[in-house]
Amino acid sequence: MLSNLQARDVETLIHPYTNLATFRETGPLVLERGSGVHLYDTDGRPYLEGMAGLWCTSLGYGNAEIVETAREQMMKLPFTHLFGGKSHDPAIELAEKLKEMAPMPVSKVLFGSSGSDANDTQMKLIWYYNNAVGRPEKKKIIARLKGYHGVTVASASLTGLPNNHIDFDLPIKNVLHTSCPHHYRFGHEGETEDEFATRCAQELEDLILREGPETVAGFIAEPVAGAGGVIVPPEGYYAKIQAVLNKYDVMFIADEVICGFGRLGTMFGSQAMGMTPDTMSLAKALTSAYFPLSAVLLPESIYEAMLDESRKIGTFGHGFTYSGHPVGAAVAMKTLEIYERDDMLGHVNRIMPTFWKRLRALESRAVVGEVRGKGLVAGIELVADKATKRPFEAARAVGPKLVGLAQREGLIVRSLGDTIAVCPPLIIREQEIEELFDKLEKALDRLEEDLRS
Repeated sequence: MLSNLQARDVETLIHPYTNLATFRETGPLVLERGSGVHLYDTDGRPYLEGMAGLWCTSLGYGNAEIVETAREQMMKLPFTHLFGGKSHDPAIELAEKLKEMAPMPVSKVLFGSSGSDANDTQMKLIWYYNNAVGRPEKKKIIARLKGYHGVTVASASLTGLPNNHIDFDLPIKNVLHTSCPHHYRFGHEGETEDEFATRCAQELEDLILREGPETVAGFIAEPVAGAGGVIVPPEGYYAKIQAVLNKYDVMFIADEVICGFGRLGTMFGSQAMGMTPDTMSLAKALTSAYFPLSAVLLPESIYEAMLDESRKIGTFGHGFTYSGHPVGAAVAMKTLEIYERDDMLGHVNRIMPTFWKRLRALESRAVVGEVRGKGLVAGIELVADKATKRPFEAARAVGPKLVGLAQREGLIVRSLGDTIAVCPPLIIREQEIEELFDKLEKALDRLEEDLRS
């Protein structure tokens, strides 16, 4: 029986990434407040937040400094825009800070509101750039199968997951997909990880050659793929990919929406994975998710092309009402200050051994095929047969079942098919990591009992 609040939800809201048919019977988990790494529902029951919201609430809930920063900025200047040459201190300061922090040369910063609009912008600007430099045929963008880059028409096209394409008439023209770098699932019999990485790079090169190098403009990748299943490419993969991109003058876009700002134990995921991108998309942990904000970091070459186009057209015809929102920019500056002042990278690296000790302990379970990840993000892939890697039938919904059992134990995790994602707030402490995995182990015990019966 749904509560009054749950029934009102069912009759008024559309929930993203939810089976809307079955949801009518189950209703939502209605959360009321949060503190640190815990959330509380309307009955006051606590849940350990094992997903940092949606990979984003890195500083946890109820951070008084961030809240006060937002309040002060709302009192001073709650909104103004960057259109037509207007500006404000928070946007200027944040752009300067991001240029200073970036792991590659950055000329300018273009703000938005989400990772989706950042990757949408990346595609538009690469098209714009190639028009400006006289290469109107060089427009194709290559993404990866199982990659995730957002849900706008363009960014969902880049996303390499079937459910984001089916019956949406996607992907659009000029979007291609190459191999998913997941050795456990896609490596050939007897193929080493290095051989697999070499094959992935060769398949990328073969795709570029089939399409024509003069038509391929960009390649986009998450350092570690998130929503596709927490997929970590083999060591050396990005060096091999980078060589192919350099050979054919293909821009490398780093989608750092999930990996940026400490998730992998470095400030940017590109640093942890040995990537040298040309452009970068940021969002999520940029504000610890306390305010919607994204940023696209651009090289001088693209900025010069934008100048040329402005001279020709008379304007730069792109941007959003909330590009560089003063409250979002102020919140981001405070968030970045906290990361540095509180040595968040040092904290992440200190607690990682405890996180991975508990993760590795799950590998002995018959229902766990692979544990993978990096830093403070991991995927636990559930399988019907460990020896053959045979997955469960999709209709059994084993991953979602485990998520439900974990929720009953007071733990929030997320199913990506039959891979369980774990991505706690970066502020989590060792004893809270132990609590997280104690709850997850109990949920796994119940799942295994149910499967046996």
